[in-house]
Amino acid sequence: MRSDYLSAARALQLGRESAVEGDQARALRLYREALDLLSVLPPERTRDVLLAHTHLAFFQTLELLGGPDGQRHLQLGVSYARSTRDPLARAIAEECLSGLDVVL
Repeated sequence: MRSDYLSAARALQLGRESAVEGDQARALRLYREALDLLSVLPPERTRDVLLAHTHLAFFQTLELLGGPDGQRHLQLGVSYARSTRDPLARAIAEECLSGLDVVL
C-alpha cells in the first residue's frame, strides 16, 4: 500500500511538472493515474490529502484548457482540502476559488 502512495505522489509531481512545461495532455494522464491509484486505497488522511492535491491540480490544468470536468474536480478537491485540514491543500483550494466569489 505504501508503494501506491509513493506512486500516486510521484504521478502528481510529474503531472505538475508537465503542466508547467506546457504538456497538459501528459499532465492530465498523470493526474488520472494518481486518481486511479488513490481510489482503490482505504480512506485515511494521507490518501485524502493526495486526493485533494490531485483534484485541485486537475482543476487548474483543465481551466487552462477549458475542459468540461473542471468544476467536478474543483468541488472534490475543495471537499478533501476541507476535511483533511491540510494547510497547503486549503491554500491551493482558496486560490482556485478566489476567482469564483466563493469562500472556503
